[in-house]
Amino acid sequence: MTVRTFANPASQTAQPILSVLIPFLRDDPQPLLDALETEAAALAGTVEVVVMDDGTGDPDLTVAIETRIATFVLPVTLLTLATNEGRSKGRNRLATAARGSSLLFLDSDMRPDTPHFLGTWADLVRCDDPAVAFGGFSLLQAPTDRRFAVHRSMAAKSECVAHDIRALTPEKYVYTSNLLVRRDVFDSEGFDAAFAGWGWEDVEWAMRVSRRYPVIHVDNPATHMGLDTVQALAGKYEQSAPNFARVIAKHPDIIQGYPSFKAARLLKRIPALSAIRPWIRRVAMFEPLPVASRAFALRLYRAALYAEAV
Repeated sequence: MTVRTFANPASQTAQPILSVLIPFLRDDPQPLLDALETEAAALAGTVEVVVMDDGTGDPDLTVAIETRIATFVLPVTLLTLATNEGRSKGRNRLATAARGSSLLFLDSDMRPDTPHFLGTWADLVRCDDPAVAFGGFSLLQAPTDRRFAVHRSMAAKSECVAHDIRALTPEKYVYTSNLLVRRDVFDSEGFDAAFAGWGWEDVEWAMRVSRRYPVIHVDNPATHMGLDTVQALAGKYEQSAPNFARVIAKHPDIIQGYPSFKAARLLKRIPALSAIRPWIRRVAMFEPLPVASRAFALRLYRAALYAEAV
């Protein structure tokens, strides 16, 4: 694998306790990097950022990012991969490149919700040094376009959950978009590289880790900016079905309590479900319907896909 590495001058003298790890593919992480840079002076080199282009293949973007971060006070390293490695392998590579004792996985389409986002994470590392901590999602800064209304509705219900509620089922509400992991924990439990496409690799990781380490939830959210259309979400669910099957095989005792598993098992009893499934998708795509109805249809479509695995 050919990897181009560019480290800005601030990285040379930094002694980070926390490494922020940001993978991206065919999008521009500069708005997020700019937001993180606003905290640089207060952090004084205790937090570094390692950002990785997972095979976008855009030399102009690479140069633009390198030029931008060269002037940053925040220590930043850019890894540019010649070909795509995928979500699990890519995050494992980022962890290898990091120098901090704790790792913060942050997706490139996230935006901090407070001006002291990194500072809060760094303080938590200094004071408590948790094995695993999730900071939470919000939609505070997310786009409000009508084409994203269904995803916004679904995310508000299932992902943007208060930290005290998340703590009741700690392994369930773990996503690699605002996730703190102590290095020794990650060294013992990396992401399963056998997961392909989209979905479930972070939840499976959390299931595995929660058997050995405590998973805590804190109130330090970031906005998920990357809302999808119904068509894009349906495509991701189609990709995720084999990953869901892998989770069932690895953690049957945990996954059986999840609503997605229960719904899939119920739908499996329906005769000719495979013939009905495309019609459920069409209902979700039908724009004149109320958002709540389309969201329900899309969840039903996901469960119908997952029925093949239960």
